[in-house]
Amino acid sequence: MPLILETIVTTAGADGTLHLVPFGLIAEGEDFWVAPFRPSPTIANLEAVPFFSAAAPADIRVIAGCVTGRRDWATVPCRAIPVPRLGEAYGHMELQVVEVRDDPVRPRFRGRVVHAQAHRPFLGYNRGSSAVLEAAILSTRLHMLNPDTVLAELRHHRVAVEKTAGPAEREAWNWIAQKVAAALPEAASLAVDDA
Repeated sequence: MPLILETIVTTAGADGTLHLVPFGLIAEGEDFWVAPFRPSPTIANLEAVPFFSAAAPADIRVIAGCVTGRRDWATVPCRAIPVPRLGEAYGHMELQVVEVRDDPVRPRFRGRVVHAQAHRPFLGYNRGSSAVLEAAILSTRLHMLNPDTVLAELRHHRVAVEKTAGPAEREAWNWIAQKVAAALPEAASLAVDDA
């Protein structure tokens, strides 16, 4: 299995419209593949403007927000590409598309890093943040996974949120719990109390 980095990818359309979305970038040597499923604004944007930024968000709510319809996160200009990046990030990469592998379901775009930069210190891991990340991924696969499996995994991850999360992680978790409960009513008990 390849190394996959969970990031916030920003792309821009020909008209400058931005699209921020969580993506697992697939590492291959020094390059990274992004592989969106059709239909996707990311595909149209990369075809129009073959550059993207990938950021490690400093706030887990960005990932949870993007998968629950909250996409209005601040961006700032990149140094080497005509696409901005997520503003609040531990670091980011700027990538140019150097290869496209077309596919009727999931085309792949190979990005070559043209600039990378750290922005703030990373001081440690939080299990609540990791749980939110896993829950966010699960919430995008509700149509592909067995509901019992999803619920079991979310109940497992909820323990980490209850034990270690701060206010931001709790808020992010509850956004996802609300999304999942809309599709699976038995998930209504997944929410956690505010800290």
